[in-house]
Amino acid sequence: MDLTNKAVLITGAKRIGAIVALELAKRGANVAVSYGRSKTEADALVADVRAAGRRAIALQADLTDPDQCAKIVAQTVEALGRLDVLIPMASVYEATPFDRLDLATWDRTINVDLRSTFLCAIAAVPHMRKQGGGRIVTFSDWLPRSGRPRYEGMLPYYVAKGGVMALTEALALELASDNILVNAVAPGPILAPPATTAEEHQKVADATPLGRWGGGDEIAKAVLAFIDSDFITGETLRVDGGRHVK
Repeated sequence: MDLTNKAVLITGAKRIGAIVALELAKRGANVAVSYGRSKTEADALVADVRAAGRRAIALQADLTDPDQCAKIVAQTVEALGRLDVLIPMASVYEATPFDRLDLATWDRTINVDLRSTFLCAIAAVPHMRKQGGGRIVTFSDWLPRSGRPRYEGMLPYYVAKGGVMALTEALALELASDNILVNAVAPGPILAPPATTAEEHQKVADATPLGRWGGGDEIAKAVLAFIDSDFITGETLRVDGGRHVK
């Protein structure tokens, strides 16, 4: 897909999402980004995309609310005139010991990481059909892609991201006849959380065969590869520096 003057909606456009948004803008795309509480970061990203000569808008949304998932898709089409690419990246990533898990914790993670991906996709598909096709690039994780729940305390997250893979495959089958290609990126050690200590950072690098963290640019490359391809669908691609083989 040639991204020139195409419209992209990215949910959770902070940190890695911001890098992806800017790379798509460099390829000629107009970009809508949704945010929950990070208005300052979203506004800064919009300014950067506009500085690159593309149109951009920031949309506030609570992605646990189905109506708001549908609303940001409608707002994107209203503002940018179309919707060609959906990239649902919003994610809840928090450790909760098993004995402290409750329904609220489960729902919060499942609703953002998995359900909102489904809801945004369902809302986006009619607009893509009108244009003869589109791309949906979802986000899983290297652990469920590798079939290994390696870290304790991440039960809802692991289940949600495993569900994203299943959703990606099922959507790819359902939407193939509409020329809507659906794939997933499964990041490994890309950007360290802000509170990561130097020792923790190095420990992860040492456990990665390539010996380093990847950086957000590697995720942008994977997203662009899926958008560029006209014959890959239903795939989940690990971007983990070989972490799964060690």
